[in-house]
Amino acid sequence: MVQNTLVIQNQAAQAAREDIQEAIQAVATNNSYVNTGTPPASNPPPQTYPNMWWYDPHTNLLQIRNETDTSWLNGFYINSVYGASIIDDTYVLKTNGQLAGILGDQTTATWETGTGTTESLVSPAKIKAAIDTFASPQSTAAYAVGTYALAGDYGTGLHDVGDTVAGNTLFSWELYSSSDLRSGTTSASAPATTEGQAQTSFTGTWRWMSAGIQAGTRSRLGLAVRIS
Repeated sequence: MVQNTLVIQNQAAQAAREDIQEAIQAVATNNSYVNTGTPPASNPPPQTYPNMWWYDPHTNLLQIRNETDTSWLNGFYINSVYGASIIDDTYVLKTNGQLAGILGDQTTATWETGTGTTESLVSPAKIKAAIDTFASPQSTAAYAVGTYALAGDYGTGLHDVGDTVAGNTLFSWELYSSSDLRSGTTSASAPATTEGQAQTSFTGTWRWMSAGIQAGTRSRLGLAVRIS
């Protein structure tokens, strides 16, 4: 692996032949050069040109010179273990040059704040972190948002699955046997004094999640989840 200015000066035939041969070898090896110093350091080609390739064996990066010949741009990471690999945060562009996404792992903060709009690869751990940040806390308190309750309703008509129900029309039920439905939360021998009595624990808005069971002419019983 050699490097060369790629400029063949006027010189004797033998020297010109050697210079040409070295220039061809430099192009063939992407201008790579192994520095044997201590510590070894990266050595870019002595003469650069726009759109010139350079493989740096010390960083395993295949780079290309920008069109203004002012800096090196990362192309691929190359070594014997991974072969040619795309580097983190490689931009994916549309045919018109506009950004379509990033082949890379954006910061956890970007996902946790929800401010990032650029598509990218991401780890399951960061997806979990974003869900944990944005998901509504799940309360285990009775009648809290997100919890379920077996409830009766003395509003108008039986409920269908998916109906929105006002919490202040609901009351709690206890099922003591297949033929013994009692309202309230008292014992089987002492049910609530007023059938269908609204319980103060039910507030907010609920979603009916099961088919209604009619008891008498007006009541119904079903599974409801509080949604707000």
